[in-house]
Amino acid sequence: MSTRSDLALLTPAEMAEADRLAGNGPALMEAAGRAVARAIQARFRPCRVLVLAGPGNNGGDGYVAARHLERAGWDVAVAPLAPPRAGSDAAGAAARWRGPMRALTAETIARAGLVVDALFGAGLARPLDAPLAEMLRGVAAPLVAVDVPSGVCGATGAARGFAPQAALTVTFFRRKPGHLLNPGRDLCGELVLADIGLPTRVLDRIRPRAFANGPALWTLPRPGAATHKHSRGHVVVLCGTQMPGAARLAAQAARRAGAGLVTLACPDRDLARALRVAEPGLLVSEAPLATLMESLPRAVFLAGPGLPPDETTRATLAALHAARRVTVLDAGALTACAGAPDLLSGAALLTPHAGEFTRLFGPPGEDRPSTVREAAARTGAVVLLKGSDTLIAAPDGEVVINHDAPPWLATGGTGDVLAGIAAALLAQGMPAFEAAAAAAWWQGAAARQAGPGLLAEDLPELLDDSHQKLST
Repeated sequence: MSTRSDLALLTPAEMAEADRLAGNGPALMEAAGRAVARAIQARFRPCRVLVLAGPGNNGGDGYVAARHLERAGWDVAVAPLAPPRAGSDAAGAAARWRGPMRALTAETIARAGLVVDALFGAGLARPLDAPLAEMLRGVAAPLVAVDVPSGVCGATGAARGFAPQAALTVTFFRRKPGHLLNPGRDLCGELVLADIGLPTRVLDRIRPRAFANGPALWTLPRPGAATHKHSRGHVVVLCGTQMPGAARLAAQAARRAGAGLVTLACPDRDLARALRVAEPGLLVSEAPLATLMESLPRAVFLAGPGLPPDETTRATLAALHAARRVTVLDAGALTACAGAPDLLSGAALLTPHAGEFTRLFGPPGEDRPSTVREAAARTGAVVLLKGSDTLIAAPDGEVVINHDAPPWLATGGTGDVLAGIAAALLAQGMPAFEAAAAAAWWQGAAARQAGPGLLAEDLPELLDDSHQKLST
């Protein structure tokens, strides 16, 4: 099972610092190039290989990979973009390559049966030059990227101009955010993380602030022998009259995720009567919000699923935050504050999708980790930006990327379920950042069991199975 250290993500600058702290650059480059060659040999049959070598350390890794492949009997040539800087580790690796050199041209690339992209790696801070980008567009053979496909930003996953599609990407020591964030994640193809001998102790000096999501970062609550329903927490889901199904989904999820009590707060008498017969174990209250806040001082309030984005919802949020209630805000509660994100201050957790985030804070842009961090710092709330690569940011700047949820979660109602899970975990005492990360991971694990025919209504029933598998 992965440890917290295993889940650390390093920016290109942090990875460069890890290399510096470890020292012995030539040995690390030798290990990296050997790892690339081994990954290729494990997945492809011998063929004509062309290594595109840049002038930096990425190119040096490519020269080493070429040497190891040639020793294994492969037909290998190197096409350099430019010579390495004299005296560098890459220059030493290039000097040990005795095989054929080719001009870096479209014609040379077209003759290859396998292309190794060792041009730039994750640290490229500008778009590829147009002639080079055009040559890479013409790659028809499988492409193996060293670190990342050239043009992909290792810190953000953004493609700077153009980046080629890789069949395989081999990276070293720790993954980077760009390996998990789209479009970089998709452009990497299969991702192999290779151990090249860097000591894990360098992470103590670097203190990474980004992590891939996983159970090593948090622990789901487990009731003990003395646990009772009140000690498992109380979630109050505010229910609107126009879309009560959204609130019901959130409430179902909160119950399945372990909240001891869940109340649907529904001021409409007729709707409340109908909701009471829908689920026997679900509490339904017509009491005013002020009464609920007074009678349930420790409850977690979930506002948004099915609520209209209007002044009434704004007033509700203001009352909750003035009373210092723990709140999870989603959907209509977020849209009600469009253009005025400071109204969200006081919330514990915000769960916007990209459209809601844009209405609140502006477009996420290419550097989504930074913009989500800024939103968390501005509001003082944990911010969970939903998507195929969900980002969770704490006000102190720590970020978690949830990257392996299945695509069939992209269906109506799954965001309501996610908010309900997170609210239940908060009610059971988890800190907001951990609750958000665990909710995103847990929902993804449940969805993987369902398959492509998933409906949001299926998810609450699947939470128990995924929880049991996590516990074994």
